[in-house]
Amino acid sequence: MDDGKRWNLVWITGASSGIGRELACLLEGKAGKVAISARSADTLESLAADKWWLSPYPLDVTDEAAVSDCVRAIEAEHGPIDLAVLNAATWSIVEASDLSVDAIRRGVEVNYMGVVHALAALIPAMRRRGSGHIAIVASSAGYRGLPKSAAYGPTKAALINLAETLRSELKPFGITISLVNSGFVDTPMTRDNPFPMPFLIPVREAASRLLAGLERRKYEIVFPRRFVFGLKLLRILPNRIFFRIVDRYLLDRKG
Repeated sequence: MDDGKRWNLVWITGASSGIGRELACLLEGKAGKVAISARSADTLESLAADKWWLSPYPLDVTDEAAVSDCVRAIEAEHGPIDLAVLNAATWSIVEASDLSVDAIRRGVEVNYMGVVHALAALIPAMRRRGSGHIAIVASSAGYRGLPKSAAYGPTKAALINLAETLRSELKPFGITISLVNSGFVDTPMTRDNPFPMPFLIPVREAASRLLAGLERRKYEIVFPRRFVFGLKLLRILPNRIFFRIVDRYLLDRKG
């Protein structure tokens, strides 16, 4: 790497707000160039205006061809992508009493297929080079099925499973897979949640912890630890105990 930088080129999706935006800002001096992608071209341009290390590449991750074209354009201009942080996501509250097919389909298209589209564009070149690092941003909400998360939790559970699958299969080709499972982070996506968010952490702190995990090339990167540990415990509890906890403490029966 040039000038002691850890990465020559980083690509971040979902970079216009939240953790993706903060991570892009924190990468000054740690990456030669950071390509930032999101749907809003204006927001990306504004973010990159006074930051020499950022290059905007507007993108809708649900468009497979556009994702492939974007990766080719980034690498044609800046060289091979060393680290890709696949962070684009959407969140909406969906309950069983009002099961929105559109919201669930949108969650699958953005949260899951958006990652799949990026992986399909990234992996062949990384395999040929024999190197690369891909971080899949899932969520601790994917550990277990929780109330109100029918459009979100299942997509994150799928990403956790996908990362587990890819980790072993891609390791022989020199490709590192990281899985990011966070708890509640203070971002525009969570700010209007109408329920308590225990151990909520500032977005800057979340991005700093993510960056530290990426620098160490950890497989699973989690934050805040106390909250995620609690959900990991729910993951291994017998179903009868898990559902007793959900029914007693987590289920909102006001609706």
